[in-house]
Amino acid sequence: MSMKTGAVILSLLLTGAASSAFAAGTKEQEDACRPDVRRYCHQVHPDAGDDAFLTCLQAHRAKLTPKCRNVLESNGV
Repeated sequence: MSMKTGAVILSLLLTGAASSAFAAGTKEQEDACRPDVRRYCHQVHPDAGDDAFLTCLQAHRAKLTPKCRNVLESNGV
C-alpha cells in the first residue's frame, strides 16, 4: 500500500467516514486511534484534507497509544 493510500484510508478511519466497503478490522483500527485523535488532533477540521489527521498523529507519534501506533504502521505510515 502506498503512503498516500494509507493516509487516505487512515483519514477516513479517523473521521468516521469509512464505509462498510473497507475490509474487516476497520472498526478496530478506528477504535484504536479515536482516543488519540480526540486528545491530540481535536483542532483538525475534517475538511482539512486527507493528510491533516495523519500529519497531526505523526507529530504526536511518541505520545500515541501502542494500538494507534500499530494502526499507523500497518497502514505504511
